[in-house]
Formats: sequence, structure tokens, C-alpha cells
Amino acid sequence: MTILARLSLAILLFTTTVAHALDKVTFLTNWYAEAEHGGFYQAVAEGIYEKYGLDVKIGMGGPQVNVYQLLLAEKADFVMGYDVATINAVEQNLPLITVAANFQSEPVGLIAHPDVERIEDLKTRTLLIGQASETTYWPWLKAKYGFTEAQKRPYAYSVQQFLVDKNVAQQGYITSEPYAIEKAGIKPKIFHLAKYGYPPYAQTVVTLTKTVKAKPDVIKRFIEASALGWKSYLKNAAPGNALIRKDNPQMDDDQIAFSIAKLKEYGIVDGGDAKKLGLFTMTDARWKQTFAFMRDAGLVKPDVDVHKAYTLEFVKQIRVLP
Repeated sequence: MTILARLSLAILLFTTTVAHALDKVTFLTNWYAEAEHGGFYQAVAEGIYEKYGLDVKIGMGGPQVNVYQLLLAEKADFVMGYDVATINAVEQNLPLITVAANFQSEPVGLIAHPDVERIEDLKTRTLLIGQASETTYWPWLKAKYGFTEAQKRPYAYSVQQFLVDKNVAQQGYITSEPYAIEKAGIKPKIFHLAKYGYPPYAQTVVTLTKTVKAKPDVIKRFIEASALGWKSYLKNAAPGNALIRKDNPQMDDDQIAFSIAKLKEYGIVDGGDAKKLGLFTMTDARWKQTFAFMRDAGLVKPDVDVHKAYTLEFVKQIRVLP
């Protein structure tokens, strides 16, 4: 082979490699791998991200992981966020912005014993509420239903107190805690707070404001591929579940199946506006509702510009219907 031929071949191989290079993306979730993250794992397992030109690494969150700090330190490209936290970050002039919403409603609820008929009836019960909830839905519950500090007790992230005391109700993810309660022989009454008007999205996709300007195409591809991953996961979860169990071996099949069933039952991913506008969608109206509740509860200053906390630029370009 002549020198010219070798040079031509080298250029061809280099050009081909560059053309097929994938954009590397690190995405941090809000907890250990679980069914609630299934669509993202599905997009990895089925090569959806790769088809969209992305090499996505999913990192697990946990009780000691502050994903917003890691994002600000540029240890990740995207993190799984929450409206309330992002609005608070904007109030502090932190350069964070929400670009999509995985969960159309937060799967948080109050979990009560079977004899409780209405959420209003919980005014006579002891409520186990975690400290973090005091700056999210607890002020909303107090304002809407008249619950009091006197009836609140700390939630220890265990269902044991609930199981031994019929006068107790507790906070919990409707996709998680009821599973442990049912295994103990009690069919709990679940009050999904979103059904009663609690407005925030959950498991949002948050990035740096500079990324919106520097890498808009990467953002669009990540959101669209993630939406396709969730659409696939809700139909056949096996590929994503294999990766979930690999990252989190303590996650058992029955818990995963229970969580998926609840995600579907309550339309957490594909309900609400997602039915017509597509998965991962958001609206100005919902963000305004969340800001209004935070303002009224004293969780954010009235003069904060909520529009800095999110952009609809990308979700308006994507339409992955359930």
C-alpha cells in the first residue's frame, strides 16, 4: 500500500470514528436504583440513548447525596430534581434550570389504616411526617386541611409504628411504602396528594443554565430518548429491571412489580398533560401553581421570578405520546 493510500485510509477511519462518536452524559438520580427510575435504565438497556448519539452513565443518589451540589460542581450533566428545590435554588441565584418533568405528579401520599374514609378524617390521627416534608407538602397540608403540629410526630422511614398503632397515619411514596404494609397483612388507604391538589412535578430533569445555551441539542436528545425509554419500560420492563437489579441488588422483583403497577394505576408518568402533550411535558400553569403554594406558605419570597426555574423550550419540541 502506498503512502498516499495509507494516508487516505487513516483519514477515512478517523472521519468515521468522529462521525460515530457519542456525546457522553452523566445523569444522577435521586435515590438508589428502583422502578421509579426504570425508563432511564430502559433507555440504556435497549440502546435508545445510543441511537440518539448519547453515551449515558446513570449514577445513583441516596440519603447522603446532594445532586444539586454535584451538578453545580459539574460532576454531572443532568440530575433528577424537584420543583420546590429548584425554585428555592433560583431564589438563591444558583444557575439551575428544569428542562423536563419525568413524573407528572409527585407520588407522595398519606397512608392510613383501612377504616379512614376521607383525608379530612386524618385530623384526629397521629401523623408521621419527615423533616424534609416540613418545607414541601406539610405546610400545604396544614393550610388545606387544618392539620396541626400537635398531631405530627417524626417519621423514621419505617412502617413499624404504623403497623402497631391503628391511630397512626404516615407519609410515603405510594409506589413504595404500601408494599411493605401490605406484606404485613394490612391493606392501607392511600391518599395521593396530587389528587387533592398538591401541584409540583417530580423527578424533573435539571441542568445548568449555561448548558441550555451551550448544548441544546444534547438536552433535546436526552429528553426524547428518556421519554422513549419510559414508554418502552411501561410496556415491558424486563430490560430496565435487569440493570436496576445490577446497580441495586437489594431491590427485589416483587417490590419492582408493585412500584410499576402503582406508577401505571396513578398515571404518575403518563397521566395528566402527558396524555395529550407527551411524556416529560410541563406547562406554565403547573409551575405557577407550585410557586403560588410556596409563596403562600412562606417557602419562597413573593418577588422570585419562577420562570427562571424552568424552560419549556425542549418539551415543546418533543412529542412522545404514551
